Amino acid sequence: MTTWRTSSHSDETGGHCVEVAQLPDTLLVRDSKAPDDDRLTLTPSAFATLLTRVKHDEANL
Repeated sequence: MTTWRTSSHSDETGGHCVEVAQLPDTLLVRDSKAPDDDRLTLTPSAFATLLTRVKHDEANL
């Protein structure tokens, strides 16, 4: 069974709903509003890069 964690940046009004699940060698990312739709499958390194880019882009808004 896969355990999903909701992002701390998600809100209860339906916006920014991202969930992450950690598997032994990969991380899965999905939209919590559409849990059965496609998911991103990332290596830990790719996930770290994604977080860095998102934080950088968010800081420059």
